[in-house]
Amino acid sequence: MFFPTKQSPTHIGVASGKNKNALATTSDGDNMNVSDAIRLKRAVRKFQDKPLPDEVIYSILNSGRRSQSSKNDQAWRFIAIRDKEILKALSLCGQWAAHIAGAALCVAILTPDPESKFQIMFDAGQAAAFMQLAAWEMGVGSCPASLYEFDKTRAILGYPAEWHLRIALSFGYALDKEKISAPPKKGGRISLGEIVHLDKW
Repeated sequence: MFFPTKQSPTHIGVASGKNKNALATTSDGDNMNVSDAIRLKRAVRKFQDKPLPDEVIYSILNSGRRSQSSKNDQAWRFIAIRDKEILKALSLCGQWAAHIAGAALCVAILTPDPESKFQIMFDAGQAAAFMQLAAWEMGVGSCPASLYEFDKTRAILGYPAEWHLRIALSFGYALDKEKISAPPKKGGRISLGEIVHLDKW
């Protein structure tokens, strides 16, 4: 099991050479930092049929645990799913969730009632982003999915009534590594000047 029996490293470094699958280098071959991970990250929806090492899964989950939250509420719980039948069942619970079926790992992000406080889903999104960036640094692709079949997801995963599931993340090694290491698409993001206003609108 990927939970540590004694103190485990909170960061599985690419530079250490422990992860031979890592894509996490810049175009110059340097080790990736946070800014690089943000700039280079791609959505991955097709995965190799290859499991993730326990230490990689632990590092992904621990990154979510360490993410910031409003008033440090930490109003989330994670279900880490590797069972293929469960992955397939969850993939049918959202219109665009098919990529979950082929993932090596899915992390379901549970929260209290999302309607009770506006901060809840913002904080869940921060946990999701932390996990995805940590995964990318280790050469693991990911993609979020919105799940709409609430009764079905509860029946599949068995979580208590006070917890709710809206977001799940698929993780795995990218099937097409060349696509993942390709440079950003021209026009893929609008320019900074189009979205930033200084001091006033």
